[in-house]
Amino acid sequence: MSNQSIGLPDELHEYLLSVSLREPDVMQRLRTETAEHPRSEMQIAPEQGQFLRFLVRLIGVRRSIEVGVFTGYSALAVAMELPPTGTLVACDVSEEYTGVARRYWVEAGVADRIDLRIAPAEETLSALLEDGQDGTFDFSFIDADKETYDTYYEQSLKLLRPGGVIALDNMFRGGRVTDPEVEEESVRAIQRLNEKLRGDERVHLSMLPLADGVTLAMKR
Repeated sequence: MSNQSIGLPDELHEYLLSVSLREPDVMQRLRTETAEHPRSEMQIAPEQGQFLRFLVRLIGVRRSIEVGVFTGYSALAVAMELPPTGTLVACDVSEEYTGVARRYWVEAGVADRIDLRIAPAEETLSALLEDGQDGTFDFSFIDADKETYDTYYEQSLKLLRPGGVIALDNMFRGGRVTDPEVEEESVRAIQRLNEKLRGDERVHLSMLPLADGVTLAMKR
């Protein structure tokens, strides 16, 4: 996660927000509350939340997956753009963090669109596949433990329809992905995945310098 786009000077970031951010009040208040959280660095940037909303509309998402919820800002962004009959399967392991999320989802009137599963995401996605839901989702946003990103990617790819999109967050890892000698496994896992994605002919690919790096993979 990243609170603003990496590499942007503060002055330019403020300008970006001032001329382009259209953040609903409920999202702004959730972001403000989360900024006081001890793990606030896990909050996505507001311009990233707006990008997710735009992407959901662009793709015409009806069924979505989120891996890693935290306090629910990105899930709120996605759910607010779903049709009334749309569904977001949201995966997280923390009742504490998602307790904050639930309050804002109710306030925004989208709680009925969000199917929160408190369990390891790998198990939840496996259960969806075992239930025969492969090829039935339009979008997946992955923003959780980096060491398991590759697994989440493979599971999401099976669950998506052709033309569906996976968005993977933190693909820059604060710029540390450029270090060939890095020892931190969370960074090494992203380095490996970036290299894998570059040659993955199952998807169309684009890496964006948004927030801490967002990779979009569209299933062929």
